Order: sequence, then C-alpha cells, then structure tokens
Amino acid sequence: MTKIADNINPHVYEKNSDREVTSTERDEDVEDEFDEREIFDLIRNINDPEHPLTLEELRVVEESNITVNNKDNTVDVNFTPTIPHCSMATLIGLSIRVQLLRALPSRFKVTVRVTEGSHASEHAVNKQLADKERVAAALENNNLVQIINQCVAAQ
Repeated sequence: MTKIADNINPHVYEKNSDREVTSTERDEDVEDEFDEREIFDLIRNINDPEHPLTLEELRVVEESNITVNNKDNTVDVNFTPTIPHCSMATLIGLSIRVQLLRALPSRFKVTVRVTEGSHASEHAVNKQLADKERVAAALENNNLVQIINQCVAAQ
C-alpha cells in the first residue's frame, strides 16, 4: 500500500539568492563567527521527505526563525511544517538536527523545534526532538538514517 502525502499540493516559494561572499569572509586572519544566514545556508537545501522540493522552497525553514549565539555556543532553529497535522514533522526536525550536527563544530548545542502554533502535535514533536536518547535511538535505525541521508543529500 502506497502512503499518500499529507499535503498533496503544497505552495512552492521562490528560493532566496545565495549570499555573496565578502573579502573579509575569505580572510583567514579575521575571526568569522557563525551567523543566522550561515545556518540557513546549511539547512535550506534539505529535501522534504514527501516532495521533490527543499525546505526553503516550502518555507519550512526561514532565516528569521534561526538564532545563533556564538558566546553561549547555541543554535536554535524553529521550523514550520506546511500543514498543522504533518506526519513528517519529527523526521524533518531530525533531518535539520542531523545536518547541523554534522556540519557545525561540536561546541554548539543545537536545538530544533516546531514553530509555536504551527503543528497540532507541537509539544510531542518538540519533546521527541529535545530528547537526546530518542534522537540517538532514531539514529541507530538504519532505515531512518537512510531516509535522513536522502533528505540532507546535496542537490
């Protein structure tokens, strides 16, 4: 039996332009802290598990929903599922978390949450994404890891 996508016809948005790299960013002698745009660039091209579209194209992730604190070594990402009862919300959050954990230095504490009021099971999804043991157990599941790897694969 084939599963039908929750949101068969999602609204697709235009992608933002890529950030222009400045000479200061190329200079190895200048301390270049992480910023919200850099985090957005790391997660914008994650593929949606149900559609051949990126999280940016679906506006699941937006730069305005990212907070970086280099002093405290924290990165907070809020994502907004396309529909309030999206069954893929936990998988999307897990994909964002995995992408950031793979790309960022280990000094960062990464928090990924559903944007407040955007999902019917927001509390349950956020609880799963915040539970280190649940995340670790999920990443031991080979089938789940294959799906996550497909989502985070570069386009």
